[in-house]
Amino acid sequence: MKPLHRHVVNTSRKVLCTAALAASLTTAAVVTNAPVAGAGEAEPTPDSPQAVDRGDARLDVPPAVADPQVPPAAGAGNVATESASGIPATALDAYKRAEVAVAAALPGCKLPWQLIAGIGRVESVHASGYGLKSDGYTERLIRGPRLDGNGFARITDTDKGEFDGDTEFDRAFGPLQFIPTTWATWKADGNGDGKRDANNIYDASLGTGLYLCSGGKDLTLPADLDKALLAYNASREYVNTVLGYMRQYQQGATGVENPPVGNYPTPPTPSLPTPQPPRHTPPTTPVTPSRPTTPTTPTTPTNPTNPTTPTKPTEPTKPTEPTKPTPPPATLAKLEQHGQVTLEAEAGSLFAEGVRFKTVLSDGKPAADQRIVVAIEQDGTDGTGFVFGSEKSVVIRTDADGIATAPRLKAGPKAGTFTLRATAYDTKGQFTLALNGKVTAKPVEKPVELSRTDGTGTVEATSGTPIKGLTFLAARGDKPEAGVQARAELVQEVAGRPGTWALVDQSSKGPYFKGATAEAKLFALELPKTKADGRIALPDLLTAEVPAGTYHLRVITADKHQAIVKIEIAAPRA
Repeated sequence: MKPLHRHVVNTSRKVLCTAALAASLTTAAVVTNAPVAGAGEAEPTPDSPQAVDRGDARLDVPPAVADPQVPPAAGAGNVATESASGIPATALDAYKRAEVAVAAALPGCKLPWQLIAGIGRVESVHASGYGLKSDGYTERLIRGPRLDGNGFARITDTDKGEFDGDTEFDRAFGPLQFIPTTWATWKADGNGDGKRDANNIYDASLGTGLYLCSGGKDLTLPADLDKALLAYNASREYVNTVLGYMRQYQQGATGVENPPVGNYPTPPTPSLPTPQPPRHTPPTTPVTPSRPTTPTTPTTPTNPTNPTTPTKPTEPTKPTEPTKPTPPPATLAKLEQHGQVTLEAEAGSLFAEGVRFKTVLSDGKPAADQRIVVAIEQDGTDGTGFVFGSEKSVVIRTDADGIATAPRLKAGPKAGTFTLRATAYDTKGQFTLALNGKVTAKPVEKPVELSRTDGTGTVEATSGTPIKGLTFLAARGDKPEAGVQARAELVQEVAGRPGTWALVDQSSKGPYFKGATAEAKLFALELPKTKADGRIALPDLLTAEVPAGTYHLRVITADKHQAIVKIEIAAPRA
């Protein structure tokens, strides 16, 4: 079949809907549900329903959206324009999630997300023009033409309209254009919402990945890659175009804003069938007639022989014991938390330790070297994550005892809850374990307070006599506070603003601290940081030539907590 004859009407046209959009890529995550069919149990072929001529879902969008520039085939020069490498952010996230999940379930497949992206590009331009939303759904459903044999394959209804909305004939549906019978077998939940809906690009991407990897394929092998794509669409032109986009995306792809939905009329289904090349059946070799047989000569009768001596009867053989049937290979049977770890931490702090998980096989033995995908979901803490990097999911492996430890978590800055979900896959299915986590708010700390420890009340001194032994305590509640930076300064109350203090100017005649020289006077002095005892000791406060009067000394911390000391200077006695 030649579906791309309809896909690429004019290959010189360029994508207009995505070139001017810009956005950031969402964090990759993982799936939480397995497909209906055990991954690897069946292997589709080019004769599978999915591979038939199912038409083009993009007939109902404008050429600027439906017919972007097609990349050259492998080895055919430069890749396509930069705008063609832009992938809507939600689609890009879905493709990358599918790669992570399939790698955990079928590590031997080595599925690149760019392959799914190539299929998504050909099938629906990553749902462009249909209003792709951040949850993976589209504002307009994506459905291909009715498969009634009129221009395309003929497939009478198999799903009672459940998937494609048509109760008479099947249609391909969703961003990756699944046939209902294919989705019924390979449907998967790619975003952990408990649904398996090919109209959602997360679910469809995972289903596509599992379908491509079926039958134990290794997609790094050209033969397996070719076989996988022909089972998705049995057209050599389709395969070459998908591979062209895959290699283009492997050179670099950017996430762009999800394009808006378009209001496009749906053109009628073509009335004339597309010519289909007949399947080639090798001619049978004609049977050569046999020659007539020559009559045989009658045999001469033989002389009668003497009777033979009867032989002894043989002893009956002992019946062999039936062979014991070979037990089936053990499969994954259990995923559980190993040990008790409380998933609770204060905002901004590290959790006590990483959560440990254990996997067990159906024969009761540990599942060694089992991959487990651990993901942070439903985060209401504004950023709880693993201690390294910014990814919301990691893949860990179990040891010989079937135990694996997830990296430690760092609590987000806001109090709230989150879910830590662990998922283990094998070729038959999956097991999922969800743990509830909590981030608590930091307790409101009491402020650092300063109190005078050498006495209380007014300090009295005679002019010319130093004031010695002024000491203070920096404490938070009833506990001394270390590391407090304080400053001592001579202040005066601001006129008309009782309780508001300002530093005196350098022309003041009040008490002072000794400067670098005998003549230098300091009215402000930085003090050493407090030690474990929280003690602040002031150097001597000098009063030489200070006129009699009332003065004020302030000790203030960097956090603006302060203590005011009243000083009365008396004139010297005559």
